[in-house]
Amino acid sequence: MGVNYFTNDQIRLLSKNKYVIKVSNKAITYSEEFKNIFIEEYNNGLLPRDIFEKYGFPYEILGKKRIDNCADRWKRQVRREEGLSDTRKKNSGRPLEHELTDEETIKKLKHKIAILEQENSYLKKIRLIERNALRKMPRDKNTN
Repeated sequence: MGVNYFTNDQIRLLSKNKYVIKVSNKAITYSEEFKNIFIEEYNNGLLPRDIFEKYGFPYEILGKKRIDNCADRWKRQVRREEGLSDTRKKNSGRPLEHELTDEETIKKLKHKIAILEQENSYLKKIRLIERNALRKMPRDKNTN
């Protein structure tokens, strides 16, 4: 699984495009404007490669896989509530607080009970083994 890295010249060329927010040697962050243009053009029948080339993204630099992945991702994103907007800043990482439904709470508590029951069972077995080991130890004759 290789990554097609951009050269410094390619990065300079791509960063001059008005539809590029940021470009690194591995990735490009496209503007929301370009994503909307892409979806509109795609819905009008243009192929992803043709759209990218029309708006200044050389096919030779991006390659088929990168263009196809962008197209697939944007077609999925346009159907969600947030649309094509970048949600990484708002939704980065695990949510700090999440209100659980009654079903989720019950499921979570049942899981916690199962873990605690396993832990108790394990501790009981350890105590039993320790008691049996103590019984089998020879007693010191001077301690009675």
